[in-house]
Amino acid sequence: MNEARTQQEVEEIKERILTALETVIDPELGIDIVNLGLIYDIEFEGETGETVIKMTLTTMGCPLADILTDQIHQALQEVPEVTKTEVKLVWYPAWTTDKMSRYARIALGIR
Repeated sequence: MNEARTQQEVEEIKERILTALETVIDPELGIDIVNLGLIYDIEFEGETGETVIKMTLTTMGCPLADILTDQIHQALQEVPEVTKTEVKLVWYPAWTTDKMSRYARIALGIR
């Protein structure tokens, strides 16, 4: 077991998790899942390193769920504090283009 981490350490690790998630690119749109607004929450358990990523997809029947989940697991292997990763798909609130970053909107030509 790791020693308990401070809240600041946990926040820094969550920032690194978010940075790692930016390497996961939606193959259809060519933009990372963070800028697309697909990541709703990151839960990181400071003592165990267990991590839960709550995310959504652009559409409910999106065929990319398994691909993105696999890529998330791979990306988080780059964060040494993460010992276990679980990806939970959530459908509420529903994803809309409003959740996209300014960068993603410009890249996709959405105003």
